Amino acid sequence: MQNDHHQYTITGTNIEEVKRKNAESGLSYKEVMAYLAKTGGKNTKMFSDTEVEEVKRHIHPN
Repeated sequence: MQNDHHQYTITGTNIEEVKRKNAESGLSYKEVMAYLAKTGGKNTKMFSDTEVEEVKRHIHPN
């Protein structure tokens, strides 16, 4: 929730400062998981953009 200034939360957190620091902090969790999925990480299938059915058709053409 925000106060009347629309740049601070009720507790006084500067929203724009948090966004800036987050942008400078490196990869997000989802970005890391997507990277791992593309480079062979474990248990990252849900983040992969591989079309399983397309690969199956390529391997086993009719």
